[in-house]
Amino acid sequence: MPRYLTSRAEVLIIVLLACVPLFIHLPYRVNIFLSWEGAYRMSKGQMPFRDFGTPLGGMYWVIPAVFFKLFGPKMITLVKAQVFINIVSGLAFRSILQSLSVNKGVRLASVILFCLSYSFFNFWPWYNHSVIVAELVALACLLQYLCPDATDEVIGHGGRRWGWLVAAGFFTVLSFLTKQDGGGLAFAVAAGTTGVYGWLYGRWKPFLIYAGSFAVILAGVVLLLSPYGFGYWFNHGQAPHSSRVSGFDIATEFFGSSQWIKFYCFLIVLLTMVRYRSIAALKADPRGVLMLTLTLGILAEAAILQVTSYTPPDNNIFFHSFAFACILSLLGPLLPVQLERPWISVLLVAGILLWWSGVWWKYAQRFTAGHAVAGLRLSPGGENVVGKDNYMINPDTTTDVPAEQWIECGLPAFRKITMPPSTARGIQRLMKMDLVAHNKGDLKVLNMSELTPLAAEIPYTPERNGRLPLWYHLGVGMFNRQADTFESRIRDHYYDLVLFEYLPTLNNFYPFRVRDSLLLHYRLVDSMMAPRRGLETRGTIEVYVKHVP
Repeated sequence: MPRYLTSRAEVLIIVLLACVPLFIHLPYRVNIFLSWEGAYRMSKGQMPFRDFGTPLGGMYWVIPAVFFKLFGPKMITLVKAQVFINIVSGLAFRSILQSLSVNKGVRLASVILFCLSYSFFNFWPWYNHSVIVAELVALACLLQYLCPDATDEVIGHGGRRWGWLVAAGFFTVLSFLTKQDGGGLAFAVAAGTTGVYGWLYGRWKPFLIYAGSFAVILAGVVLLLSPYGFGYWFNHGQAPHSSRVSGFDIATEFFGSSQWIKFYCFLIVLLTMVRYRSIAALKADPRGVLMLTLTLGILAEAAILQVTSYTPPDNNIFFHSFAFACILSLLGPLLPVQLERPWISVLLVAGILLWWSGVWWKYAQRFTAGHAVAGLRLSPGGENVVGKDNYMINPDTTTDVPAEQWIECGLPAFRKITMPPSTARGIQRLMKMDLVAHNKGDLKVLNMSELTPLAAEIPYTPERNGRLPLWYHLGVGMFNRQADTFESRIRDHYYDLVLFEYLPTLNNFYPFRVRDSLLLHYRLVDSMMAPRRGLETRGTIEVYVKHVP
């Protein structure tokens, strides 16, 4: 390929695939309430720990909060923020491969794989994704120092740009303050890579600068936040938090499943033994050693994250791209052809598109006719048609509305976002209630539901109180101390309006005990379907007001 064609193609692919969600209507995303409210509060000047409690570090709300300032507090603004995040993650991954001198053909294919397998279907900001993006930026900065010029024969020569190490430490802190497990593993991967660099060249100052920068910046943030209950809220696994780290669970998940991770490890070890016949041969290829170290570290991180961050189940699949690039980099010199040749690049891209066809095919189906439709239907001759998509009948079609039938509710904050008709009609009824219609902005509202954008529409101001949580999952985002506070306020009729989402199949996602208090001390005046897909986690949003004397 021409010299700059590959680079331009990579950037174009990253940007174009990231922008796809801007041009479609999206169904309401389960749990996206957390991203919206945190960003909304921060865009209004509230700060985590000082103005609201959270078991997260709060950094994943920063970019969405800036976008709220620029484009307004709408659901679609979160999508715009995620477009930016996806572009940053793609460019960071590309920078890592460039620093490691990955073959241009392999790099192009790996970038496409990264976009398809990891970033393309992430339409909304979420902490399990943002933590990895911050890690990728940190690793890109780190490798800018360790591999400053791809043409250098010796890694590390070409200027001692210590600023890259400090920047790597800074973004690792951002990763840690987005989510603890991912951020801690990001530090381990980066520190391990820097340690191997020290082993290769006998230069340990880079490791000390990186680790020292991380420690100093993190200590500064902790000292800044410590007066606001940081030690209580931030989840270290101490009481009242429960630890998710279990060596037995990690081993069980790894040996009991994790097929791709084990397969990649096997191929990498096998190819390493074939490619490098001695330690001397291995040390003679320092970029290869760093690539191996980084990839094995990423695979180990993925194996741990699938246990400590178990939902959604695919939040750790960033490892595919690193493993793919590493395996082909090891394999390339052993092949009789050059992997950067145009026909090889086309073959690699075609193979990736086939491999990950499940990602893009569901969008292509929207533009195809004649595909199977679930539900009862008849052939033109009047015969009952039974097939893969309708051989079982949904026993509860009244509460499980297909996403194709979802609609918009008509409020600006929910523009281009569809939801079940029951939810849309319920929101419209809520906005017409006298209590809301005559609101002067001083309503005291407890919104324990996924409809957090109503704060901008009713409107009401989320309470600034570092002792109260942003997230109401009992045992995860809040604890018994906070539940006691809410129950006390409900008994005292503190709130004018309460929205409570009742999810009977989820373990206190919204505390059942708080609902019991509402049923006792408040009046249930309306209900609507929660904007969730599937029967397993369906629920109802209930509207409560004070009892009239």
